[in-house]
Amino acid sequence: MPARGRPPAYARRVLRITDARTGESVDAAPVRRGLTRVEAHVPGYDTGALRVLLVADLLVRALELGGTPVWGVLTGEREQAQLRAAVAALGIRPLEDRRDIGPGLGEAQVIHVVQEGGSTPDGVQVAVAPVHSELPGAPQDADPTALRLALLTRHRSAPLRLDAAVLGQAHDTLVRRRRAVAAWAQQPSRPIPDEARTRLRTAWEDDLDVPAVLDVLTWVESAPDLSDGARFETYAYADRLLGLDFTRDLGSPA
Repeated sequence: MPARGRPPAYARRVLRITDARTGESVDAAPVRRGLTRVEAHVPGYDTGALRVLLVADLLVRALELGGTPVWGVLTGEREQAQLRAAVAALGIRPLEDRRDIGPGLGEAQVIHVVQEGGSTPDGVQVAVAPVHSELPGAPQDADPTALRLALLTRHRSAPLRLDAAVLGQAHDTLVRRRRAVAAWAQQPSRPIPDEARTRLRTAWEDDLDVPAVLDVLTWVESAPDLSDGARFETYAYADRLLGLDFTRDLGSPA
């Protein structure tokens, strides 16, 4: 049990990310409660750009969960309308247009999310590996939340192959987990277990390791010593980062 008057250990952790310029791990928010700007750099609209936007969104969410003031910015060279539509469809937090913000707001930290081998702005850079898409249609034709999950299944530093089978598996996983969450919600609520919360925070604060977060949720789903009420609260908490709308089916017929 933490000492009286002190936050638990997970609350004192700091999100650390790998700076693509140096290969070193750095604090994503080095100044306590200082404003951090997360800027997504995409040359145009394609599946690789969607992955960059999604990583920027995850950074914004993780920093907010850690208590850091943060705002997201989009630097796009073309196809702005398609990019903005994708942001809305994928549940990405609204991003300011870089052309409209002037010199900024005196941020303590600026983090640039870029495509691997692409733009190289000054400052901390988070590189996102490419997506090799084999989908029969355009990205906007896919189920947005299934596409979001499919893009989350591998660490951002690893190339991702995206085809109909991968998208179908993501869809099936969402259906199964949403049904489970809806069933758990019918049981009395219980606090998030300390072990579950710590494992989740450890995963996403270690270079934004989202696949590890998904592994924790797999453990939560089947751990025999967890109550259904605790499973529900844990999934709802993790979804503040993942943005997969796990609670969508609450109240729906089984």
